[in-house]
Amino acid sequence: MEPVDQSRVFSERYEITHLIARGGMAQVYRANDLLLDRVVALKVLFPELSVDQTFVERFRREAQAAAKLSHPNIVPVFDWGEDNGTYFIVMEFVDGEPLSATLRREGTLPPVHAASIAAGVAAALSYAHRHGVVHRDVKPGNVLLATDGAVKVTDFGIARAINTEEGLTQAGSVMGTATYFSPEQAEGVGVDARSDVYSLGIVLFEMLAGRPPFQGDSPVAVASKHVRDQPQLVREFATDTPAALEAITMMAIAKAPSDRYDSAEDMRADLQRFVEGKGVLAPDPLILLSAASAVNATTTMDAINNTQAVPIFPGPRTDIRPRKSKRSKKIWIIGVIALVVVLLAGLGAYAAFSGSSGSNLTVPNVVGMTESKAATAIQNAGLKVGTINKVASDKPANQVVSTNPGVGLPVNKGASVDLSISDGKGAHQVLVPNVTNQDLPGAEATLQAAGFTVKVVTTTSSSAKPNTVISQTPAGGSKAAKGSIVTLTTVAAPQTVAVPDLVGQPTSSVGATLSTAQLSIGSQTTQCDNTQPNSTVISSSPAAGAQVQPGSAVNIVVSTGPCSATVPNVIGLTYSSARGIVTGAGFVVSSSCASSDTVTSQSPSGFQSAPAGTSVTLTCAASPTTTTTS
Repeated sequence: MEPVDQSRVFSERYEITHLIARGGMAQVYRANDLLLDRVVALKVLFPELSVDQTFVERFRREAQAAAKLSHPNIVPVFDWGEDNGTYFIVMEFVDGEPLSATLRREGTLPPVHAASIAAGVAAALSYAHRHGVVHRDVKPGNVLLATDGAVKVTDFGIARAINTEEGLTQAGSVMGTATYFSPEQAEGVGVDARSDVYSLGIVLFEMLAGRPPFQGDSPVAVASKHVRDQPQLVREFATDTPAALEAITMMAIAKAPSDRYDSAEDMRADLQRFVEGKGVLAPDPLILLSAASAVNATTTMDAINNTQAVPIFPGPRTDIRPRKSKRSKKIWIIGVIALVVVLLAGLGAYAAFSGSSGSNLTVPNVVGMTESKAATAIQNAGLKVGTINKVASDKPANQVVSTNPGVGLPVNKGASVDLSISDGKGAHQVLVPNVTNQDLPGAEATLQAAGFTVKVVTTTSSSAKPNTVISQTPAGGSKAAKGSIVTLTTVAAPQTVAVPDLVGQPTSSVGATLSTAQLSIGSQTTQCDNTQPNSTVISSSPAAGAQVQPGSAVNIVVSTGPCSATVPNVIGLTYSSARGIVTGAGFVVSSSCASSDTVTSQSPSGFQSAPAGTSVTLTCAASPTTTTTS
C-alpha cells in the first residue's frame, strides 16, 4: 500500500490516502469516509474508461450485484457514484492482503489452510448462487485474506444473473481471467454455478501445487488447454498432498460440468469434511483420468491474472452432454474401470505372447501409493514385488516412500522391485505454535496457517481479558499431526459492557475509546459550555458506568466553547464588591486595586455581551483617608 502523491476527495466525502492495487479496469484506494469517520476501500474506474458506457455499465452492475449480497465471506458495497466524470465504488476496507500476494510470497500453502480458504470462498459463492448471481471471475486476486483470519470474495465486476443473456463484451469474445476460466467460459457458451466451482478448483490447485494446472504463452493458448487438455494430478507438483484433498480438487476441475460438484455448497461441505479429518465424497482422481488423453506439454510462464476480453475458443463443446444422475455417473466410472482392466489384461497377454525378455521395461512411479495399489501397478507393468521394508517417515502409514530399483530405471520383464513403506509414526507431525495470551482471532489465524483445525471453549473462572487465549491443548512447542484439532480456552465475553467516562475527551479520540469498550458512536449534538473547551465531550447518553449490550451506540453532547454573558456594570463600587460581582457572572477580574479602592472604569464596559471566562480589567482610585483633629 503506497501513499498517494496528491489527495483527492470524491463527492465531497471520500478522501483517498493510499493506493492499494491496480487492476485491469480500475484502481483501488484506501480512503477516509469524512461523513461517517471510517476507513473504506474506493474502487475508481480509469478515466479513459469512464467515457466508455460499456465499462461504466459493468461498473454499475458490479455495485448492484455485490450490494444485494450480504454474507460474512463477501466484501460489502456501501455506495457508488460519479465525480467530475470519474466513476467509483465504495466498499468495506479489508485489513489484509489478496490471496495472490500470499501465493507470490509463500509459493504453496499447507493443505488444511488451503482447504479452509477454499471452503470460505465456496461459502461466499454458494450464497451468491442462491441469490441468482454467478461470479465468473474467481481467482486469487479476488480473494482477500484479512489479518483476523477471515476469507472474503470481492469484485463482482463481470457477474451475471443466472439464466440471463445480457453481455457486455464484443461479439466473439468473453470476459474473464484466462488462467481460471472454465471450459464453457472459454468456449463462450452458457455458464452456471458449476463454472465458479471449476474456477475455485483451479485456485485450490494453485494453492497446493504452487502453480495453476494450465499455462501457456497467451490467453488464447491457456483457454485452449482448459478446453482440450487433461490436467496433471496435484501430487505431480506436491507429493505430500493428501489424497482426499487432491480428489476434491480434481473433481472440481473436471472438464464436463456434470462431472463436477453439483453446487459450491457441495464442494464446501466436502472441504469441511477434509478439514475435520472425515472421509470425502470426491472419487479417486485416477479413476476419472485413467481413460483421459495424455497431458500435452505446456509452455511455462506466469499465470495470466488480469481480467480481460479473450476470444472465444471454438470447441470441442463440454456442456452439450446430458446431465448425468449420480447413478449413471457411478455406472460410467465402473465401466471405465472395467475397460482399464480389460486393456491391462490384453497388454499383459500380448507381452507374454511376444516373449520379450529384454530391458524394455521401466519401474513405474508408485511413490505415494498405498502398498496394495503399488503392488497392483508393479504387477500390471510386468514386474514382481520384491522385499517390503518398513521405514521411519513423516509420510502417512502404508504409503510407498521409495523403490529399488528407482522409479524410471530400465529393468527386465519379471524383475523384482523392492518397496520401502512408511511406518507412519511421524506422519505430518509439525510444531504447534504457542498462542497463549494472544487475542482469539489472531491465535486462530496463526494455527490455521500452520495447518491445524481450531476448537474454542470458554470459561468464566478467570480474570483474564475476554477473547484472550488463556490455555491451549496440545501445548505450544509440542508436535501434532497436521489437520488435528488444537483446543483454545478463552474467557467468555461479558453479557453487557460498561459505558466509559467520555466527559472532557476530545471528539477525535471518542471513537477509539468506544471501540475498545465494544461500543460505537451514536448521534452527536453540540452546545456551549462554560466548563468544557471547544470540541470536547460535555455528557453522554447512556451515562458513564451504565451497563449496555456490546455494540450499542452511545450518543454524545459536544461543547462549542464557553457561553456568552452580560458584563455587569461595577463602576462606583469598591473593588472588593466589584470583584465578587464580576466573577459571579462567569468572568475573570484583572486588576491590582486594594479592597477598599473605588472602581472608576472597566473594560469591557458594563452591559456588553462577552464569552464567559473573558477577562474584565478594573481601574480604581484610592479611597480618601479620614483624619480626626482635636
